Amino acid sequence: MKPGAAPGEYPIRACAWPRRTGQGPVRMIAPEELGGWILHEDERLLVINKPGDVVCHPSKAGPWSSLVGAVREHTGLPAVHLIFRLDRETSGVVVLAKDPRTASRLQRAMQDRRVAKAYQAILTGDLTEPVTVDQPLGDDVSSQVFIKTCVCADGKPAVTRFEPVSRGGGFTLARVVPVTGRKHQIRAHAHWLGFPVVGDKIYGPDARLYLDFIDHGWTPALAKRLLLPRQALHCAEIDFTAAGVAEVFHAPLPTDMAGFLTADRAERPPAILPRQGDEGLGGG
Repeated sequence: MKPGAAPGEYPIRACAWPRRTGQGPVRMIAPEELGGWILHEDERLLVINKPGDVVCHPSKAGPWSSLVGAVREHTGLPAVHLIFRLDRETSGVVVLAKDPRTASRLQRAMQDRRVAKAYQAILTGDLTEPVTVDQPLGDDVSSQVFIKTCVCADGKPAVTRFEPVSRGGGFTLARVVPVTGRKHQIRAHAHWLGFPVVGDKIYGPDARLYLDFIDHGWTPALAKRLLLPRQALHCAEIDFTAAGVAEVFHAPLPTDMAGFLTADRAERPPAILPRQGDEGLGGG
């Protein structure tokens, strides 16, 4: 319930899909694009380096509007199995199985935490040393954004490790290892830590920017606040060797994130969020 609200009064909240207005056409995948994204393919697995503007799950706009649909078209298989998903705006390694038995084995390995994942993120601010965030996560019921997660005392256990790789211009390129697998875990923990992911519409400067985006699309006003049109989060490495997969899969830092790190931002100083104390656990 919204703090201070009368019984039965709840905040107006927004859902991620369907888009409401002004979002423009659905991002369609060209067959030749998909071929360039393939990191590995054999009789059982297909590993993709997903761009940061592609949805994983099928949509009503046809097979080429989602990664799963496009992969089905590419392979000619009646079904392919997504081992884990990435948010639309998160780029990087995605693993799909071509048969149910392989899918079951790898999904079980994910549930048993026998899979190692590492991300790269551009954080707002200078993170000078490694830090492990061990804070529970749950639904942010005070937010207008329905899908938002926050650190809250009654949430589920969540642990994320942040390690700075390079710093400059008020930003940090970090290697991020999620020990657990909660919704929006990296982004919510980065926000709580006071080093939000660049370009994050929900966990960045103001979650209401997300509402502006789903109403009006990408605008100059959003560009000024967020600096990148998508969250600077990239799944860089997946290790399924404990589940019997011989190869560790890697995806290089995408060009938009690499370009951001080398751009001149002297006139665009970042706004760093303060770290939340225990008194803020319920509000995200």
